[in-house]
Amino acid sequence: MATHVLFFSYTPQTWDRMITKPEDRTAAVRALAEAVGGRLESLYFMFGERDGLVLFDAPGPQEAAAVSVAVSSTGAFSHMETRQLIAPGDLAGVLEKAAAAREAYRPPGS
Repeated sequence: MATHVLFFSYTPQTWDRMITKPEDRTAAVRALAEAVGGRLESLYFMFGERDGLVLFDAPGPQEAAAVSVAVSSTGAFSHMETRQLIAPGDLAGVLEKAAAAREAYRPPGS
């Protein structure tokens, strides 16, 4: 399974509902990850440009995309951004493939 980070920002209406009825969102996010065969690693709220992040494992890119689309479709978020993470131990393999790909690539105008 690949690990993903999902950055999110709530709409003002969502914040209003959460202030009116505070709740721990961890169980809902865990259920979402498990619904696509994944696993929730953690959920954090934060200050700054984004309101929070979710770290989750997903079996593949379709499942990770399904999580993002399902959540975005609710209208509760003003921003949703999902990224697949690369473990430090996997970087060497990525760089080896990049070296081979660079040999095959011809830049524009060359």
